[in-house]
Amino acid sequence: MPRITLPVKPYPMTVSDSIPLRNVLCIRADNMGDVLMSSPALCALKDTFGSKITLLTSQAGSLVAPYLNCVDELIIAELPWVKSIAEDAPDLQVLAADIASRNFDAAIIFTVYSQSSLPAAMLVSIAGVNIRAAYSRENPYDLLTTWLPDTEPYQQILHQVDRDLNLVKALGAKPVDIHIRLKRNVADFKLVHEKLAPFHLRLETPFLLLHPGVSEEKRRFPVDLWIAAGKLLEERFNIPLLISGSASERELAGHIAAGIGINAINVAGMFSLGGFIEVVAHAACVVSVNTSTIHIAAATQTPVVVLYAQTNPQHTPWQSPHEILPFSVPKHLQSRNPIIRDVASWLYQEEIPYPEPADIAAAVSRLIVLRNHGLDPVPNEG
Repeated sequence: MPRITLPVKPYPMTVSDSIPLRNVLCIRADNMGDVLMSSPALCALKDTFGSKITLLTSQAGSLVAPYLNCVDELIIAELPWVKSIAEDAPDLQVLAADIASRNFDAAIIFTVYSQSSLPAAMLVSIAGVNIRAAYSRENPYDLLTTWLPDTEPYQQILHQVDRDLNLVKALGAKPVDIHIRLKRNVADFKLVHEKLAPFHLRLETPFLLLHPGVSEEKRRFPVDLWIAAGKLLEERFNIPLLISGSASERELAGHIAAGIGINAINVAGMFSLGGFIEVVAHAACVVSVNTSTIHIAAATQTPVVVLYAQTNPQHTPWQSPHEILPFSVPKHLQSRNPIIRDVASWLYQEEIPYPEPADIAAAVSRLIVLRNHGLDPVPNEG
């Protein structure tokens, strides 16, 4: 059946010009990358209405908030209807009371098309927030005051940033800048320099960044292929390769670095998030699985090759130089969510193997030309 793109019309109501949106709760209770993709919508609210933005998000999502100009305050909660590594869900009555005490003018609930906004809508309704906006596939009746019928993914699929911008536009927001933006500071830059000094490396020195860590097993790219790709990149460009990740991924990064050779440096767990942003910003090119790193690269306009497990087509790098090298998710790891499974049945019919190291190196070569680092691949002999 062909997919037809139809215009999305918000109803039953939008916000009147007479209703201020000075104090707004934005709910994006997922991971860091999700918060980054919602940030242009949050900025549109602030730019249009001068809103004070309080972000309700998970512990993982909260880490990036200090680097977003659009976020003024945080509420951190592991909502029980959103995937979380937390062992205990919050007391929802206590959370509702906290929300009620802050006297929000509006609550805006951001979701992907496979999520329901209605549990969060119930929460803020109980908390007495008068304006409640979200997408919903089913009729929410009085739970939402601004309802965007969710036409995704059955009639269209938008990038997540576009989806979120359309939601705030329904409230009258007028986006000025639709790019993802991150705050950066000199202190992070200097600290990264100090930590790289023992490796005789400076941020101004050309290097490549490889990020193998994943938040979900289904997105994992095999270690042996990381090593093979790294060896080929080292041979082709003869510049350092930094292997990044969280502190818990240091062993993985170390194994990959050791397999590549002396030009590969394990930096997993070495930097704060601000420091990692600086590393991404200064890389000649990033190679990463589809995780928050690719959205940081989008914010810093760093070219990125994405080893893209076919999970959600909405979450590619936004408005930035990139190449996507897709691969199929192993069947035993595929989602049980019927919406995701249906999309996979028609969008991801073809079984795609893992990208070859030569394809990764070729994609990096093409993107480095765009970066204008003056890095030419080392000619092959013969």
